[in-house]
Amino acid sequence: MSGQSLAWPDLLLRLLGVLLLAAALGFAATKAEDRSLESLLPLWAPAPSEFIDLKGQLVHVRDQGPSDDPLPIVLIHGTSASLHTWEGWVAALSPTRRVISFDLPGFGLTGPAITGDYSIEAYSAFVRQLLAHLKIERAVLVGNSLGGEVAWTVAADRPELAAGLILVDASGYDFKPEAVPLGFYMARLPGASYLSQFLLPRQLVSSSVRSVYGDPGKVTPELVDRYFELTLRAGNRQALHQRLVQMRFGNHIDRLKQLRLPTLILWGERDRLIPPANGQAFARDIAGSQLLVLPGLGHVPHEEDPAASVAPVQAFLTTLKP
Repeated sequence: MSGQSLAWPDLLLRLLGVLLLAAALGFAATKAEDRSLESLLPLWAPAPSEFIDLKGQLVHVRDQGPSDDPLPIVLIHGTSASLHTWEGWVAALSPTRRVISFDLPGFGLTGPAITGDYSIEAYSAFVRQLLAHLKIERAVLVGNSLGGEVAWTVAADRPELAAGLILVDASGYDFKPEAVPLGFYMARLPGASYLSQFLLPRQLVSSSVRSVYGDPGKVTPELVDRYFELTLRAGNRQALHQRLVQMRFGNHIDRLKQLRLPTLILWGERDRLIPPANGQAFARDIAGSQLLVLPGLGHVPHEEDPAASVAPVQAFLTTLKP
């Protein structure tokens, strides 16, 4: 080889250097450190947000509408979401109804569960404790995805608490998704979950949110910003990993047949995470329930199109008595 040619060891060293440089640049581009709760408050917890100390767990809560409403509406969000996902419904309902929304432990500004327990049983107990703290003896329980499973579990655990049930693309049954948000998939991988504590590409969050919309074009940069920043709340990334590892489906579904209360089931026609067939299963197993499929919408219809999805809710609420 001529004097100007590179020997293999030198070539390998240079290639390694290029790879390390690329990795360093990639790390710098995706590095995302935890955000303190205090740093997130100005943008994501303006009035009427408040924080309640619930047996050592600081809980982000909004309690809106007339305080004398005899039948408050309790909104429970899904995995990786926050109370903000319900803002469209709250705006429509709160002029005449008391509406309570909050961040579940592990998500939003509430942050990690102090117990490290993200089972449905733990979430059901949490909601019951929160309602007791707010002195709510009877309510309409509403939940999306994970929140839907929490809602119907609370209704099964404490039937006297639930005057009505609204399930929005709820979990509970086993299912085969057509598409899983990339963020969920990565969070379940042991190695990837460790790296996610330091790295969080914004594109990963954007892709995950778009995958749960019937029309991904409705996902705005501002919406991605919200999911991105609240995921960075200190401890939330590790909490997501723990929640997904602890997740179980179908292990208490027999309890659905015990429910005896007015129930509205809403399902996005284009839900690719939990298929509409699961909505039919809920309608089959909950006696007297009604199922409404929302055309063109995905897994979070209340967020994707608040006006279209809240209209049947308003009609359903008129049928309930305190």
